[in-house]
Amino acid sequence: MALDTPSPSTAPLAPKRPSATTHHGITVTDDYAWLRDPLYPEVTDPEVLAHLEAENRWFEARMAPRQPLVDKLFAEMRGRIKEADKSVPQKDGEWLYWIEFEEGAEYKKWWRRPVSGGPDELILDEVALAEGHDYFRLGAISVSSDGTKLAWSVDDNGSERFTARIKIIATGEVLPDEIPGTLSGLVWVAGNEGLVYSLANENWRTDNARLHWLGQPVDSDIELYHEDDEGFRVGAALSANEQWLIIGTSDHETGEVRLVPAADPLATPILVRERVEGVEYDVDLHEESLFIHANDTHENFRLATAPLSAPGEWTTLVEGTDEFYLTGFELFRDFFVVEGRVRGLDRIEVRYYDQPDRVEAIAFPEASYDAGLGDNPEWHTEKLRLSYESMVSPATVYDYHVGEQRLEALKVQEIPSGYDAALYTTERLEIPARDGTLVPVSLVMRRDRPANGPLHLYGYGAYGIAMSPSFSTSRLSLVDRGFAYAIAHIRGGDDLGRAWYKAGKREARTNTFHDFVDVARGLIERGFTLPGKISISGGSAGGELMGAVMNDAPELWGAVVAHVPFVDVLATMLDETLPLTPGEWPEWGNPIEDKAAFELIRSYSPYDQVRPQAYPPLMVTAGLNDPRVTYWEPAKWVAKLRELKTDANELILKTNMGAGHGGKSGRFESLTETAEEFAFILCQLGVEEG
Repeated sequence: MALDTPSPSTAPLAPKRPSATTHHGITVTDDYAWLRDPLYPEVTDPEVLAHLEAENRWFEARMAPRQPLVDKLFAEMRGRIKEADKSVPQKDGEWLYWIEFEEGAEYKKWWRRPVSGGPDELILDEVALAEGHDYFRLGAISVSSDGTKLAWSVDDNGSERFTARIKIIATGEVLPDEIPGTLSGLVWVAGNEGLVYSLANENWRTDNARLHWLGQPVDSDIELYHEDDEGFRVGAALSANEQWLIIGTSDHETGEVRLVPAADPLATPILVRERVEGVEYDVDLHEESLFIHANDTHENFRLATAPLSAPGEWTTLVEGTDEFYLTGFELFRDFFVVEGRVRGLDRIEVRYYDQPDRVEAIAFPEASYDAGLGDNPEWHTEKLRLSYESMVSPATVYDYHVGEQRLEALKVQEIPSGYDAALYTTERLEIPARDGTLVPVSLVMRRDRPANGPLHLYGYGAYGIAMSPSFSTSRLSLVDRGFAYAIAHIRGGDDLGRAWYKAGKREARTNTFHDFVDVARGLIERGFTLPGKISISGGSAGGELMGAVMNDAPELWGAVVAHVPFVDVLATMLDETLPLTPGEWPEWGNPIEDKAAFELIRSYSPYDQVRPQAYPPLMVTAGLNDPRVTYWEPAKWVAKLRELKTDANELILKTNMGAGHGGKSGRFESLTETAEEFAFILCQLGVEEG
């Protein structure tokens, strides 16, 4: 805030300008619809910008007395990060690749060196690319198979429209080829003379796969595939053996795949199987066989095979079951790997092409953890790179030696300020929801924490995205001040399988909100905390969760933080011109065509359900350039809350004027926002000092 700008003494009040729309004979009024700039995605309306700036000034004024605590928290969090750090090198062909952070750097550098020996070679410098930009995010990065060229893409304003460039690694020469507006990976084909990518169209949808020939004008690029269904998105990747270009198109519940020879990307694509509503599948190849991961015979997916000559004739290799949720697979020359979860716990299995009954499950040392395959770029390998962590165990990089069935620890996350895992304990609970369903909860706290202390509860519950019981150094700033930190694995995620996801979407959406509230009440009943001593947080669809549970059970929460919250659900799902809306209907329902969907969404949409009552203290964040949750959703929500809430509790909104959905982009800049969030929580719950 400029020194000559007086600190505001009252919160900004947005003027009411009633507008109304009618659907299914029901009229919905909206007094704050004007906060959407009519020229969006450009935001230039002076009155809109003035209101957002006024909210930012109010945020700064209210946070100013807490700045010493913010600074203290930031110093703690930064002290837990090893500033000069690098990843474990990984072999890919004739090179070893790794990334490295230098002391104090917000962004990383990408390095390699020859396996046979030789000097280190800097192939991409994010620090230099980010210089002069308030926001920087690397999108895709891809080295050509012969190791001579690098393609990468950058977003420098948070809009998630990336510009792709290409350079010759040996000389550093950046080629004149420049592809703006990408939203995809970058895939080398045709002897590394072609690059496949997807453009974001005017509605921020990737409805295409395109081929760029090096040295040719971008406007002459060839569209390899175009998707006509506005709800589907297109992506491309190479098969594990790098012989095939795999072009996939899907929405949230239906998929379709085509195969093209990587050496001849203009060849006629092979359609694996025509789309069937509700059937998702993805594909890879081993020799002349397709491997297909599909949910056509069981909602928890199966793994099937098919001959390349008859790609639609699927034969089950690994059955789908209620117990094992088969989340994915990776192929290698001599074996393949199946990943999944059993009762929410990660499981990795090594299997063999010539011995279908031979299954080697990789054993891990703790009862609750987060584990998965890391980067394994080589087709012929005898070891697998894995990642592992738990709520008390810092991130560990392993190599798993397949022939010996042996884990080799390569690197354990270092915490410079110190960390003693023996001081902490983690639990996995099951708490009954109101319909009797047992909801898993992962919890971490200090062993010396007294009962009924403060507790932070985190949740998401959408899109079939599981919340892993992973490690966080930032979280320690709450836990070391007496908080228990809990993750509610609520329905809507796929933590317990596909049925768990389906039980929290569309017609069953309210299960997600009920699960979260019931978990909180269960934690109170078990003596972990008390009503009003619970802070909660969530972002995006998790921000929708925050809004819904605030409306439903405001008395439980001592502080709420909603990051880029998807709170104007009804209006967004009614607006098919917005980038994400058509693709979101399978998740939430289509209120334009379906009256029941309209009424259900209206019944829980946080913005539509704001009413005169007391609300807990609330901190909200937004991104002006956010294409996923548009800035006006949180802005409208806060305006309506200011109008209707009956309490004097804190309500603050911070809009990042130069960022998007993910907030600030640097590794330390992002810590500032976490420090602000934790300072807000600690002050509201009266726990300011450790």
